[in-house]
Amino acid sequence: MGMTDPIGDMLTRIRNASRVHFKSVDIFFSRMNRDIARVLLDCGYIEGYEIKKGEGGDKVWDVLRVHLKYAEDKKPVLTGLKRVSKPGRRVYLHKNEIPKVLNGYGISIITTSKGVMTDREAKAKNVGGEILCNVW
Repeated sequence: MGMTDPIGDMLTRIRNASRVHFKSVDIFFSRMNRDIARVLLDCGYIEGYEIKKGEGGDKVWDVLRVHLKYAEDKKPVLTGLKRVSKPGRRVYLHKNEIPKVLNGYGISIITTSKGVMTDREAKAKNVGGEILCNVW
């Protein structure tokens, strides 16, 4: 059976792995998940990511392995992830309507016509789009 919300699944896996202090977490690969991981890496919320081959039975698929980042006191750098736009309710905002997350301490990840980017990049490029999630 297919997955209804792969982005929500990715965010939940990262959130859960971060809470129990895993070094890395495996996520089903898609270009959107890779782009979200790239934004998280650019903003310093994760250490890195890589694409691996996963195997199970007679099937082979790609897996996105996300390496989580922790502070010196072993607290997760990524403290919160919240899915905003869901399959049942999409949230599109104009470039002037994009809100700040925690007064600028967090970021919104937005998919636009120019690619997946943070809220700050979208405002700088004067584009709006679908707000995928908020990260802090």
